[in-house]
Amino acid sequence: MKNLGQLMKQAQEMQEKMGSFQESLSELNVAGTAGAGIVTVSLNGKGEMRSLKIDPNLIDPSELEILEDLIVAAHNDAKTKLEQTIQEKTSEMMGGLQLPPGIKLPF
Repeated sequence: MKNLGQLMKQAQEMQEKMGSFQESLSELNVAGTAGAGIVTVSLNGKGEMRSLKIDPNLIDPSELEILEDLIVAAHNDAKTKLEQTIQEKTSEMMGGLQLPPGIKLPF
């Protein structure tokens, strides 16, 4: 029973760490770029877009479709970087604890 009590204590500590980790996600900022930096999108840790920067030289009504494609590409780049960052931070927090395949944190 002593091991069960210790396991419960570890689970509670992990739950507290996850709570503070999820709170810190809103402070995380990841930028993605497209077109060699012509378009930059910044996301917070929850995947919400925080900023969009476009090189003024790109703003040409005849090239609107290119601009739209670059915005999407920059957003996707930022999202990929965000997911990698969250996975790395989660692994650090979990201290190498392996989760079953298919389980992603934070929930």
